[in-house]
Amino acid sequence: MPLDPTKHADWEIAEAAEKNMKTVYQLGEELGLEKEELLPHGHYVAKLDFNKILKRLGNRPDAKYIDVTAITPTPLGEGKSTTTMGLTQGLGKRGKKVIAAIRQPSGGPTMNIKGSAAGGGLSQCIPLTPFSLGLTGDINAIMNAHNLAMVALTSRMQHEFNYTDEQLAKRKLKRLNIDPRNVEMKWIMDFCAQSLREIIIGIGGKDDGFMMNSGFAIAVSSEIMAILAVATDLKDMRERMGRIVVAYDKSGKPVTTEDLNVAGAMTAWMVEALNPNLMQTIEGQPVIVHAGPFANIAIGQSSIIADRVGLKLADYHVTESGFAADIGFEKFWNLKCRFSGLKPNAAVLVATIRALKCHGGAPIPVPGRPLPEEYKGENVGWVEKGCVNLVHLINVIKKAGINPVVCINAFYTDTDNEIKAVRKIAESAGARVALSKHWQFGGEGALELADAVVDACNEKNNFKFLYELSTPLRQRIELIAKEVYGADGVDFSAEALAKAKRMEEDPETSKLGICMVKTHLSLTDNPNLKGVPKGWRLHVRDILTFKGAGFVVPVAGAIKLMPGTASDPAYRRVDVDVETGKVKGLF
Repeated sequence: MPLDPTKHADWEIAEAAEKNMKTVYQLGEELGLEKEELLPHGHYVAKLDFNKILKRLGNRPDAKYIDVTAITPTPLGEGKSTTTMGLTQGLGKRGKKVIAAIRQPSGGPTMNIKGSAAGGGLSQCIPLTPFSLGLTGDINAIMNAHNLAMVALTSRMQHEFNYTDEQLAKRKLKRLNIDPRNVEMKWIMDFCAQSLREIIIGIGGKDDGFMMNSGFAIAVSSEIMAILAVATDLKDMRERMGRIVVAYDKSGKPVTTEDLNVAGAMTAWMVEALNPNLMQTIEGQPVIVHAGPFANIAIGQSSIIADRVGLKLADYHVTESGFAADIGFEKFWNLKCRFSGLKPNAAVLVATIRALKCHGGAPIPVPGRPLPEEYKGENVGWVEKGCVNLVHLINVIKKAGINPVVCINAFYTDTDNEIKAVRKIAESAGARVALSKHWQFGGEGALELADAVVDACNEKNNFKFLYELSTPLRQRIELIAKEVYGADGVDFSAEALAKAKRMEEDPETSKLGICMVKTHLSLTDNPNLKGVPKGWRLHVRDILTFKGAGFVVPVAGAIKLMPGTASDPAYRRVDVDVETGKVKGLF
């Protein structure tokens, strides 16, 4: 019998479930994989040779394609990964051949306040410890590839400063005239380290590097993670890697990784990472884990490769988009689907009573502190008022031509009256609604959700993009701000406006996609504004260029690409049983 999630921590539930896990060989046999298509990393984790799988199964019809997204969350999250696992388990209970695709967690939130995003309760991805602590090394490969580009840049700047043109020529180097005040990239690491956001490097003598301002971002915000998410094969990845803009020269011309002769070596770090990872739910359904989190500061999608593999190996493929529908689903809709050519059959919009109360006026929860008492009692008024956010995001998904399934991700403390209020309002907005108790009961608790999703998949939709790439860049940013966030318009800082104008004049950047960076805690760029704020404008303070990934990155509000570690981080509770070697305290 599984442990009771109302009495046991997630890591305890996962540890108990792991005693009955299927081996990757069993999973491979159930999926119909051939021996050489499975690349084991131990008994319970494997990589999948996607090239061989897709070559063999290329003519097989695609499965039904389902995206899981959410309403605007509280700082505690709304359970998208939990729902993705629960829906997969529920479809499995209904006898469907199903695969899920989720993103690999970052060490930053795993060791901070948000946890590893393996799901929770009786709807988790296991084994939990390798999932949470580096898995098969994909993020490590991204860090090495990214930081190698910074090594190439900074060493080149040092040599150009120290050597004459003749001395450079002897070393087979051409002067690139890199502008130290116009460097696009920073270093990366996979922890939340606010003290490294702004640093000075090269302090010392001329042999210690070129002295300049620099800094760190979190690893999963790297353009290389974005490339991993959108690349279709190794050739595509190599071409994208060479287009990464590292800096600009003193005339404003971009300096790429290809200019630095480092793109090939960077790609070499990523060859194995291109193969997605195979794991499983607590109930034994296969889960593909690939690419990374943070749809607020990155693309935040499981990879196109993972989805293409899942669509060939199953009858239902459930993928997940990061954070709420205003950012995660919007990027799935207008970036990932555009790049992949894949069209979803259904979208699930996850909502919790807790978040709806927050949008309706309850105190905002603070991670690491006890949940405010106001959330522990029934308050239908707060729930009804907070549903304005739910209805707004139902309408966002409808703009993509999809009628969403609203999943009420139930907690055992929710009341019948609160659930009835959500169901009534969501149905009035034209959405299917399903109550799901997967956190507490696993697949059995998700049967209503599974049935609603099957029904939605059988309904023809009219999927369409919000914008065409031929639409001027600033106009596309305004479309996202107005049609998705509900803003009155966009204000650009002087720096962002200058960059936007330069990009619009450049044929190579003018038609790139838009990957917004914005807080996930509000529809606006202010994390403290809940519900659906009116009478506001989006402030874009900077625009980054991700030529390799294929999009430009407008940065809105005060959001940072390197999060900070809180005063009561999760690492304080993580430890190892020295007798067994088992890790405890992960969640």
